[in-house]
Amino acid sequence: MKILVVNAGSSSLKFNVIELPEQKELISGYFEKIGMEDSFYNVKINGEKTKHEVALKNHLDAVECLKKELFENNIIKDLSEIDGVGHRLVHGGDKFKDSVLLTDEVIEECKQFNDLAPLHNPAMLACINAFKSAMPDTPMVGVFDTSFHQTMPIENFLYSVPYSWYTEYKIRKYGFHGTSHKYITKVMKEKLGKENINIISCHVGSGGSLCCVKDGLSYDTTMGFSPNAGITMGTRCGDIDYSIIKYYAAKTGLTLDEIDLILNKQSGLLGISGVSSDHRDIEAAMDEGNDRATLANEIYVQKVANYIAEYYLKLDGNVDAIVLTAGTGENARSFRKDLLNKLHGLGICLDEAANEEIAGFKDKHEGIISTKDSKIPVYVVPTNEELMIALDTFNIINK
Repeated sequence: MKILVVNAGSSSLKFNVIELPEQKELISGYFEKIGMEDSFYNVKINGEKTKHEVALKNHLDAVECLKKELFENNIIKDLSEIDGVGHRLVHGGDKFKDSVLLTDEVIEECKQFNDLAPLHNPAMLACINAFKSAMPDTPMVGVFDTSFHQTMPIENFLYSVPYSWYTEYKIRKYGFHGTSHKYITKVMKEKLGKENINIISCHVGSGGSLCCVKDGLSYDTTMGFSPNAGITMGTRCGDIDYSIIKYYAAKTGLTLDEIDLILNKQSGLLGISGVSSDHRDIEAAMDEGNDRATLANEIYVQKVANYIAEYYLKLDGNVDAIVLTAGTGENARSFRKDLLNKLHGLGICLDEAANEEIAGFKDKHEGIISTKDSKIPVYVVPTNEELMIALDTFNIINK
């Protein structure tokens, strides 16, 4: 079966076509600057990428270009060969606890979460409607970033604010990166040979979150009501004292929206280092003796270590594995070394040779980077959110 995976943003659209059950990617692409004058898209087949500059007034234009690429690259000869479309949706609130067939009724229900994800949800729903218009007979499935975390107990998702905030306004921790954490949990169940695993899944990239997985289910996670909570990220601040916002607004005269933009787009590694949001650039600056880059990395590592220690306690020390994934987790060997050294108090020991061998740009992409006598094994496992979306879509349309 051919499954089309779609991840739409407010001005972008990523896609993959994956053959299942073989799990073979046939084509992928990325449409950027939709609705802008300099819009374009890239397509990759068998590792070869081509760029196309084309006017994309809206997501429907992107869908038409996508269809053209599928035909011209002989991925399909007829649209009926696409057996299902899996759409990534950022927010399903506490309504959708798993992936779901996108009926007209479900799409209407999704609109209630537009206030919770104003930049992403409306664009994604517009994209879903564009695909339904183009492929009316093809089943479509919604895969929510928040679904995996809906198994969290109330004491882990409720904030210490008036309870009415939760009952009347749905203010609570939702968590994100759920598709990635779900995929890592699935892979680790296979690697460890059991279902009820206890792991600490660390999705550390430009955006970052950790997930405490207890008995194979999400028990807690670092992102909260929004993706800005938790660890330091590329441009996001992570956890801060809320009083800072009122104080900074009074000092600068900036609006809440302007401060929100700073906390989401100009903070994190970028804000501390003044160099970049990309950890590769931070490493290069550290090598050149840049003190602020070194400080940014130290804060970054410490925040991740803090949450690992917290989740270790939440699992009563019964941790089957710590897993590092996403861009930094999969590739940044110096970050991994610094992190494991911070965790030495938990009985975790780094295997320096194994750590050096594993990186996305090398032949070895995954493995264990802790020593055999380490109290907890530490794995590097590449995430694959697109495959997880395809697998969920495959399973739902074959029920």
